[in-house]
Order: sequence, then structure tokens, then C-alpha cells
Amino acid sequence: MGVIVAVCASPEKGTRKKNMGTGMLVANHGLQGDAHAGSWHRQVSLLALESIEKMRELGLDVHPGDFAENLTTKGIDLVNLPVGTRLAIGPEAIGEVTQIGKECHMGCEIRRLAGDCIMPREGVFVRILTGGPVKEGDRIEVLTE
Repeated sequence: MGVIVAVCASPEKGTRKKNMGTGMLVANHGLQGDAHAGSWHRQVSLLALESIEKMRELGLDVHPGDFAENLTTKGIDLVNLPVGTRLAIGPEAIGEVTQIGKECHMGCEIRRLAGDCIMPREGVFVRILTGGPVKEGDRIEVLTE
């Protein structure tokens, strides 16, 4: 089991997201108010704080949301979850892993500033099966069937 350490959104794609601390996950849509939400397979993006810390060790001053992830987590091995894994997010929401990693936007803000971005290798994407509120400190855990 892990914990949500940040809930981030932005009005435009390809930019850093701002930690709002709280949000609403909407079934078949994503994080309410985020530019990446919609009826597709990458409705919500997740990145582990442990991944962000790897970039900090390289000397970058980066924080949750800087890699355009919606949910920053801690204590859950996101990158090794197989596609199809279901996650309990917060008190009510359920997400299903649809993709690990992604093709990088060569023009994304982090790549322009740092020359590298961890999201293409370690970002995880889910679609929201059951909506619900999410906030910093909420649990995130793998559901076993």
C-alpha cells in the first residue's frame, strides 16, 4: 500500500501541473479540471515520489507536478505494475493501469530545462473505472481479484 503525496492539475497539456492538494476523479474521464482528462486510455497520470527523487539526485530542483503527473505517490512500486492492474485510489475511486511510460513530448517544459524527463520511463497511466474524491494523504493500493 502507498500514499498520495500530491494531487496535481493544469489547464494545458505539456506544462507542469500545480499541486491542488485535493481533487475529484471522474469515472471514464479523469481528474476534474485537468487538461489530460477525457474519454481515452490515459485519463490520469501517476508518478512515484521515488522517481522524482532520482531526478533530484541529478541536481534538478523538481517537485510533484513538475513532470505533468496528476497523482504523485509514495511507497507503491508503480513502474512494475502490469497493464490491467486495478488500484484503489482514496476512499472510493478505482483506476485501471492502461500504460507504463509514454513517448515524450520533445517540447515539454522539463525536457527543455533539464535535458531529460523521467515520465516516459516511469510514468503510469490509468483510466478511472469508479470516481471519487482524492487528496494528499489518501491511500493507494493494488486490488487483488
